[in-house]
Amino acid sequence: MQDVDVAMGKREGDDAARATGRGDGMEMAYRERWEAEIAQMRRVLAAFPMKEECKWGKPTYTVDGKNIVIMQGFKEYFGLGFFQGALLKDPKKVLVQLGQVHAGRVMKFTSVKEITAKAATIKAYVRDAIAVEKAGLRMEQKKTSDYPVPEELTERFRRDARFKRAFEALTPGRQRSYLYHFAAAKQSATRVARIEKAMPAIFEGRGFLERR
Repeated sequence: MQDVDVAMGKREGDDAARATGRGDGMEMAYRERWEAEIAQMRRVLAAFPMKEECKWGKPTYTVDGKNIVIMQGFKEYFGLGFFQGALLKDPKKVLVQLGQVHAGRVMKFTSVKEITAKAATIKAYVRDAIAVEKAGLRMEQKKTSDYPVPEELTERFRRDARFKRAFEALTPGRQRSYLYHFAAAKQSATRVARIEKAMPAIFEGRGFLERR
């Protein structure tokens, strides 16, 4: 999961922009579709002494500089992401893990009405998230060796020593992202295709989905 810095506008126009997710630096996906939900979620989160910032183009709430939650726009739903969501108890079973994200979890919404109805739940989870952050709790990171290496990748390494060196030169986090992506394919042909497609980025030292 990742963040955002929306400054509090001094003028009325800046405040209006903030209320709809149109502040400076706001690059949230599907922002216009979820403007009302962004505004409503801000009202719910206003109950806490958190600071709203704009990180990674999205409204992110922090306490003492530490990330607590982040608003995210998706095609089918609006999400409130919890940076250390895996450490929350989740009694309502409303937190979802997206892809290979390790500690982050997302609470999904499709309307302002739903956010309003679940305001008490949102507040309870945010309260717990702040407590987790203040306690300094963290998920134990998986080691690269914990991820399986697909046979197709091993075979490619055997045939292409230059590619093997490039992969091994990647940071551990980038290596893990590729290993997860490759292994997630059920068919061997798909794994081969994913490896071949990723090779240019790996040679450039970039991680999975990491742009130039």
